Amino acid sequence: MSHKNSILLVDPEFDPSTAPDCNLLLKITADSFSYAIIDKTSNQLKAVYDQQESKNIPQDLATKLKNDSYLNLAFKDIKVAVYSENSISIPTEFFDAKNLNQYAKFFTEEQSDKLYVRPFANYGFTSIFTLQRFMDETLADALLSCKLFDQLAPVLAMVPDGAQKTLVLDFTAASFTAVFTEGEKLIFRNCYEIENAEEFNYYLLLIINQIKIDHKDTEVRLSGIIHENDTYYQCLEKYFQKIEFNNPLSDQVDHKILEDMPAHYYSSLLALDICE
Repeated sequence: MSHKNSILLVDPEFDPSTAPDCNLLLKITADSFSYAIIDKTSNQLKAVYDQQESKNIPQDLATKLKNDSYLNLAFKDIKVAVYSENSISIPTEFFDAKNLNQYAKFFTEEQSDKLYVRPFANYGFTSIFTLQRFMDETLADALLSCKLFDQLAPVLAMVPDGAQKTLVLDFTAASFTAVFTEGEKLIFRNCYEIENAEEFNYYLLLIINQIKIDHKDTEVRLSGIIHENDTYYQCLEKYFQKIEFNNPLSDQVDHKILEDMPAHYYSSLLALDICE
């Protein structure tokens, strides 16, 4: 434990010299960051780190990238999902790869001039986003050749094949990301800061009314820091009948180092491994 709101779990048999056979997954939200190391030869989860309720994500992350010996290893593949206030989803029929700068006019926050583009072919849109300049430089310097994804990517990756109306809620200790899909269409996405169940209830009702969610036909899928029968869960039970916890890699990755923790805590982090 290096921080009052952080945790590090490591397989005692993890040999850092095997890093070239491993993938590094890094998830950065508005108020937290976490990473996982997966040995792709044995399909074993070798390490998980999580830091919640950070007041300065760029600075805390920069310090972690500099001082954490695991993050300085030479990995097979590095995937990073990062939150950005400058992120838009362009329907495929309107996306113009030859004129990317036209989309920058929709960004409201002053950030890096570099545009990142990630297609979501299954959902018919392309994500375009920028990062804070310091964050952009930090990731470029510390994690060479990393693949950057919109924070939306691992959340969408957790939507089951063939799902119809699905509300995915991914929680940190102080916020949640909401994504609503209908078949192969992305209908809604947003991120909210919350301090208690009352605030969560307010935003949940706002989402329900804004996009006219049918309570009976919609499945809610949960991941992150939420527990069955806690106040957030009880709030959801007031409106929805179908509520499930996400654990998309349970059959693909040996995650025994998480056996004493709720499996869904790091579902969205681990779902990064199936993002392309």
